[in-house]
Amino acid sequence: MLKAVLRDLSLPAVVAGFVAVLVGFTSSVVIVFQAAAALGATPAQAVSWMWALGLGMGLTSAGLSLAYRQPVLTAWSTPGAALLVTAGAGVPMSEGVGAFVVCAALITVAGASGLFARVMDRIPQALAAALLAGVLARFAFDAFVSLQREFALVFTMLLAYLLGRRLWPRYAVPGVLAAGIAVAALHGQIALGGVQWQWAVPVFTMPRFTLAATIGIAIPLFIVTMASQNLPGVAAQRANGYTTPVSPVITTTGLASLVLAPFGGYALNLAAITAAICMGREAHEDPARRYMAAVMAGLFYIVMGLLGGAVVGLIAAFPKALVLAVAGFALLGTIGSGLATAMKDEKSREAALITFLVTASGLVLWGVGSAFWGVVAGSLALAVQHWRPTR
Repeated sequence: MLKAVLRDLSLPAVVAGFVAVLVGFTSSVVIVFQAAAALGATPAQAVSWMWALGLGMGLTSAGLSLAYRQPVLTAWSTPGAALLVTAGAGVPMSEGVGAFVVCAALITVAGASGLFARVMDRIPQALAAALLAGVLARFAFDAFVSLQREFALVFTMLLAYLLGRRLWPRYAVPGVLAAGIAVAALHGQIALGGVQWQWAVPVFTMPRFTLAATIGIAIPLFIVTMASQNLPGVAAQRANGYTTPVSPVITTTGLASLVLAPFGGYALNLAAITAAICMGREAHEDPARRYMAAVMAGLFYIVMGLLGGAVVGLIAAFPKALVLAVAGFALLGTIGSGLATAMKDEKSREAALITFLVTASGLVLWGVGSAFWGVVAGSLALAVQHWRPTR
């Protein structure tokens, strides 16, 4: 097994895993710290949250990817963290942890019962592909918009990507990252002075279960995690041609959340945006070897978790425009493939377009993100246009 894994390891996979972790942390780590602060976390507890989430994401990503030989990347629930910022305000940490445990139990039941898998099996391939393209489109938009602020940096990275796709396709994304780091360093935009290298120490909080926290935190956290995170996560796998079993994976994320909840692991789920980086051709030309990108991302997550105290300083060392550009350009191929699949069948083309537009719009209703509403809108369009009563 070890020989097979080492044979499948490649530089593009290592870089794709690193880019996935870089994008994952920079896009939402501040929200996670805000969520911890809303529940009254001490500095030691906030670092413990990073420890729990980093280890949870790392072990599940690496373990599941190696077990299925397919790229399976997990993440913390970003909409869940945003929910905690408001719903968790004034709630004691012990009651918040109790709500995390209840949410983790609900995720485990949804996975083990097969209920979530049955829901996913009913979503047409065209809508799943359109959903993925819509989720990822925002990162491509942000990459090109960042030309307004950091033209020299982003334009150099764009040229590196275009030349890389023509001359050395397997190493296009490593070339983009190297070009971005070189230009940023030349302009003095990489500052490692604020990084404090120290090991994270887990802090255990005894959960306290209350009806108010269950209704106000646990159930909404479960809903937004399943609808806004796990749904597009499965769609990303399907759109890229991977048939990883849904139920065992969701069950694993629920059990991992259950174990890590007392230390700050509030909710783990399937990743979509960062997973797409590990599933695209930039990770490897051979789809059967792309799982190593998710394995490497898992290892990087573990390191970030163990160095929880250094996370903020390390992430802040990279210019925001660099992160946006490398993410956006790395996802271009996946976005194009998703749109091509979504628009292929004329019968479902309009419904897929509606799914894409609603998802890309960033619409949020009743705390549930646009990924869920994109599927709802597309399914409604399909039903209205093509449903026929059975005779």
